[in-house]
Amino acid sequence: MAMNQRTRLVYGLLIAVWAVLLAWQGVEHRRVEAAERAKLRNSAKLTTTTVGLVLRSQSHFGVISKDRLESALASLLNPSELTAVSMRNAAGKEVASAGPPIDFDLLDRANLSEHWGAHAVTMMNLVDLGTNLTSQLEGPRPPIVLPRSEMFPPFGTNRFGTNRSSGPRPPPPSEAGERAPGPPPPDRFGEMNRPPPGPGDERGTNAPPRRRREGRPPFGRPFWMSETEYKAALEKQGVHSFVIVLPTEAMQTVVARDLWLRLVIAGLASLSAVGLLLAWRNLARTAELELRLVRAAELNTRLKEMNFAAAGLAHETKNPLNIIRGLAQMVSKREDAAPEIREKSRSIVNEADRVTAQLNEFINFSKPREVRRANVSLAAVFTEISRALSHDLDDKALRLAVTDHLPIIEADEQLLRQALFNLLLNATQAVERSGEIHVAATRTSATEAALEIRDNGPGVPAEHRTDIFKPYFTTNEKGTGLGLAVVQQIVLAHGWEIECVPNQPRGAVFRISHLRVAANT
Repeated sequence: MAMNQRTRLVYGLLIAVWAVLLAWQGVEHRRVEAAERAKLRNSAKLTTTTVGLVLRSQSHFGVISKDRLESALASLLNPSELTAVSMRNAAGKEVASAGPPIDFDLLDRANLSEHWGAHAVTMMNLVDLGTNLTSQLEGPRPPIVLPRSEMFPPFGTNRFGTNRSSGPRPPPPSEAGERAPGPPPPDRFGEMNRPPPGPGDERGTNAPPRRRREGRPPFGRPFWMSETEYKAALEKQGVHSFVIVLPTEAMQTVVARDLWLRLVIAGLASLSAVGLLLAWRNLARTAELELRLVRAAELNTRLKEMNFAAAGLAHETKNPLNIIRGLAQMVSKREDAAPEIREKSRSIVNEADRVTAQLNEFINFSKPREVRRANVSLAAVFTEISRALSHDLDDKALRLAVTDHLPIIEADEQLLRQALFNLLLNATQAVERSGEIHVAATRTSATEAALEIRDNGPGVPAEHRTDIFKPYFTTNEKGTGLGLAVVQQIVLAHGWEIECVPNQPRGAVFRISHLRVAANT
């Protein structure tokens, strides 16, 4: 029992350590995956910084050429770092893009700022756009993306859309983003073509020239657009948000490599746990076998010591008993003896026979057991025993049922026959008239089997199930108390085990376990 509890404790500890190790590998893998995703997000922020710088470099008077912007964005695309870029207006419509088309429904339906797909991640409105560009995009005057044909006003109009009768056309900005040589544009630096102040205008007639306030964002209203035109362009072509798509192949490669590494570690841990469990089981079986061998050795040593005393007792007792029995038998057969004397003489003969039988059983119990193993058929042994006990079975109308296909085991045939005979004889004495006795064998492993002898007698009380195997302990008035002791002695000499358990609904079961099955069966 203590060995079984220790084995369960060791098994529980090994399984707990194995489970903790697997959980640890799972947590570590999730940490690596989270770190790779964070690394990709940081890379996306660096990319958006570059996109912000591109927006700044392409902006002229708050307007960005769509052709030049898309050309600059296309130059940023890299299959291993950036797949696609898209600028969107306040309504979510695309105003400029580079790379393959982006499925905005994935983000809009779930209201997400990022979506992780099978091969790419789509991110929208990252915080870092570089050089305060986020606040400018989210402010009231974001940049406007226009085709080249709509970039500058037609010749002969001022910023309010009225024809100018005289004066040169305002010079358009150069390709480098600087103003062409000539006078500054009207209403930017000076008072040319400024309309007279109206009601509510904060500027008086003597107000100084208007200058750009300190910190004013560069995306202001173009000088050639009226407020109405600017608001319409801002609504349709203003950059209010942007989306970038980054490939995840590199991240997935790192995550997959880490997953395989964790799986290898988990597999090795599982193999180690299984190996330790098998090693502990073998160790427990070895310790159990050694314990049985030690018990058998101690029993044999004690029996060898008792053998000398038993031999002397048999020599000193059997001869006088034989003489007494012979004289009593002669008296019981004399016709001239009184009937009472002949009856008492027969009683003396019966008692002498009983004492002689007990003496023989004691000598048999004290005899050392030398096991000579051979392949023995249990079916053949039970056939001989049932034939020997046929008179006892018929006398009480008992039914002996032996299961078919009993295995062939490795045992000493003579000792095995004696042990099984004692068990069946004990069952026939315990079972009431018209009772039943069943014999069955079951395989417990590939090399071992267990034999059970069941009866429907009164059974053995729980407090006596261990004591019945002790010498001279018996619950039968006519028993000697050595039959089951001899059975246990033979069982232990073979390295087996025997136990008595209750049979349901009534009776007893004597189970012999660890029978070694012959290799050829």
